[in-house]
Amino acid sequence: MAKNNEVDQETASGFNPAEFFQETKEELAKVVWPSRQQVISESLAVLSMVALIASLIYFIDKFFGWAATQVFG
Repeated sequence: MAKNNEVDQETASGFNPAEFFQETKEELAKVVWPSRQQVISESLAVLSMVALIASLIYFIDKFFGWAATQVFG
C-alpha cells in the first residue's frame, strides 16, 4: 500500500526538471562503459556478421533467380 501512496505523491508533485537531470546523472555514473578496444572489436564483429549475412542473402537470391529462369525460362 505504501507503494501506491509514493506513486500518487510523485504524480501529484509534477515533473521536476532539476531532479530529473540529477537522477539521470547519477544513473549514468553507474554505467560500466566499454573500453576503446572492446568497442572496436565488437564493432568489427557486427560489421563482419552483417557482411556475411548480406552475402548469403545475395547468393541465395541469385540462386533462386537462376533457378526461376531454368524452370520458367
